[in-house]
Amino acid sequence: MIQLNRAALRDKLYACWLGKNIGGTMGTPFEGARQINHITGYTSPKGEPLPNDDLDLQLAWLTAVERYGIDQVDENILGETWLTYVTPHWNEYGIGKANMRSGLLPPLSGEYNNPWKDSNGAWIRTEIWAGLMPACPNAAVRYAYYDACVDHGLAEGTMAAIFVEAMESAAYVISDLRRLIQLGLSKIPEQSRTAQSVRAAVEAYDSGIAWEDAREKVREVTRDLGWFEAPANVGYTLLGLLYGEGDFKKTLCVAIGCGDDTDCTGATAGSLMGIMYGTKIIPEDWKEYIGDRIITVSLNRGDMFYKKAPENCTELTDRVLAAAQEICRKNGVEITDGPDSWTEKDLETFAGREFVEQMLQVSRYSYRGRFATGRWLVEYDRQPDIAPGESIRVKLTLFNDSTQQQSYDVNWMLPEGWTVSGKKHLTTFTNPSRLLPDGGCTDIPATFLYASGEFTLTAGEQVEGVNRPVAEVLQPEHPWLAYIPLTIMG
Repeated sequence: MIQLNRAALRDKLYACWLGKNIGGTMGTPFEGARQINHITGYTSPKGEPLPNDDLDLQLAWLTAVERYGIDQVDENILGETWLTYVTPHWNEYGIGKANMRSGLLPPLSGEYNNPWKDSNGAWIRTEIWAGLMPACPNAAVRYAYYDACVDHGLAEGTMAAIFVEAMESAAYVISDLRRLIQLGLSKIPEQSRTAQSVRAAVEAYDSGIAWEDAREKVREVTRDLGWFEAPANVGYTLLGLLYGEGDFKKTLCVAIGCGDDTDCTGATAGSLMGIMYGTKIIPEDWKEYIGDRIITVSLNRGDMFYKKAPENCTELTDRVLAAAQEICRKNGVEITDGPDSWTEKDLETFAGREFVEQMLQVSRYSYRGRFATGRWLVEYDRQPDIAPGESIRVKLTLFNDSTQQQSYDVNWMLPEGWTVSGKKHLTTFTNPSRLLPDGGCTDIPATFLYASGEFTLTAGEQVEGVNRPVAEVLQPEHPWLAYIPLTIMG
């Protein structure tokens, strides 16, 4: 078991949030700049940090964990938290919320008609999961996915979040940047645009060219995506970390100097430096310049009745550390008052893309939920919209969490004039010849029980803007009914 010293962990946690606040404050005045910027420090007034959604959103996630417990938190809980507490309607934030309000559950909410799903809104808010699961990258990337898919589906915005998450969680015990980069790459598809951008940044640095020229190399491999996209900005963050060579000030100045989404690149570079090295890496003058306070711009604090969002980095650190104690233990990491302790064998377990490969087995147009004795997964064969007389195929998979075989009768409640065809009675079976993904909820044992059926829904002459068929799942030997909502846009 990996053991983390409590005081050292708290120091790294605090440095993470302080570095996030510093980088975001420095980068905000240059956000959206398409040119290279040569900066040397703050350009905002001294005395307090600038507000930054990168940090705001993570305060909402903390309240969700404190309220529901980590075992209950998934993409649906985070989606509901998003609708309740997150106020901005811009870009992917607004599209994800609009889709959820129309009835589309995550990750479909982030995938459907979303031109911003490759953008930066997810990888910039990953520190909370790393802080709750330090030295647990295999667990942390699952929660990065739950988080990111709400407004990015299964697109590059989510791949970038998984990459950064793996680095940040592992950085609590690994300070070798190259090793962290390789670990992050091991968690995402090799041909993803994020992976291509990361490799371009590393190759440019290794070639010995100036950071300004390296920035152009990253732009070249991502130019077709446009601005404010995750692959390029993750690349710029890495250029800051590589060319900074362990110097906090230089790291942030290079990351922000690359332009584009500069509050994001500066904030993430600052937080990762804080995790790797602790507060000793952060210059006193930069720390003193903005102090400890957190100023929010994207939170509906008035609805935070259960527990208010932290007011400063110190409070945020203490609350994350308190929640992390039990979460870490569940994932094989012990927080103690003794010395740090781990082996190389422990660290070798961090790498591997099993989770993302499992995640990508399901349709891009899918979502999941729970019922009394298990879970369900809905997969559309295409984007879920329909015209009068058209058909759409739906695969329904029921995962059995009980210890017994189960049978299910599937009935449908349809809009007027609609029809459905498909097998009505489903039964579970054991020892499947291939392992079906569960959307990232738990590891799937070889004896996992599941039942699936495919259905074809055909619209009638009348199609509404939002159509809500419902699959009623009856278990003949149980008192429970599951009502599974389908949303098909007209």
